[in-house]
Order: sequence, then C-alpha cells, then structure tokens
Amino acid sequence: MTDSVPAAAEELLTSEPLMAHFATCAEGRPHVAPVWYHYDDGVLEVLTGGRKLANVRENPRVAVSVQKDEGGQAEWMVTLRGTAEVVADDEERLRAAERINPKYGASADEYPENVLVRVEVGSASYQTY
Repeated sequence: MTDSVPAAAEELLTSEPLMAHFATCAEGRPHVAPVWYHYDDGVLEVLTGGRKLANVRENPRVAVSVQKDEGGQAEWMVTLRGTAEVVADDEERLRAAERINPKYGASADEYPENVLVRVEVGSASYQTY
C-alpha cells in the first residue's frame, strides 16, 4: 500500500467495477471524461485516446474521481491527484487491457487504439456517507 492513499480508500477503489472521472487540463481549462480503470498500490491505469491522451501529453498533472451511489444517493467517493505517464510499450498496454477490460465486460483485445496511461498517485482523499 502506498502512503499517499489510505487503506480504506484503496479498498473502495478495488471493490467493484465503477467508472472513474479522469480530469486533465486543456488550454488552462479542466477536461473531465469517464474512463475504465485499474488501481493497485498507488498506481491507477487507464486506457484512453483522443483529447484525454493529448492533454496528458501536454500536462501530466491529473485528477481522478470515483463514486459509488445507489439510486442517486452517494455511498462513497475517492479523489486521487497525481502525475500521468503515457506508456508507449505494446506489451504493457496489452497487460493493462487484460486487467481493465474484462472487469467491464470487454475482451482484452477490444479497443486496441487506446493507449496506456499510468498515474502515480501523489495524494488522495475519500469520504463515506
């Protein structure tokens, strides 16, 4: 476990497949989009492309928010802030796809155009309701 993410927050992040909201910066303004993710010991991985990928290449500082709710009522939320790295290695991308895609009902070979982005978490906060 990393010191920057409390154990309770790590348990929430790995408890079930939920969408994450991946926040990047474009021209000094925030850009937020939903993504599938994998989290393990202070590192969050996403497979992405398009505007999000271009933004990370320009500015690697990102934030990620994951929330669990039931019927519109929030149960918990975790926010992570960190530095993203674009990983250009095809084998690493495939291993990440094997971790991420099946969790969300897709095969590892779906969406081959997406690129692996790894986020080293620098700080985290969480709340249960």
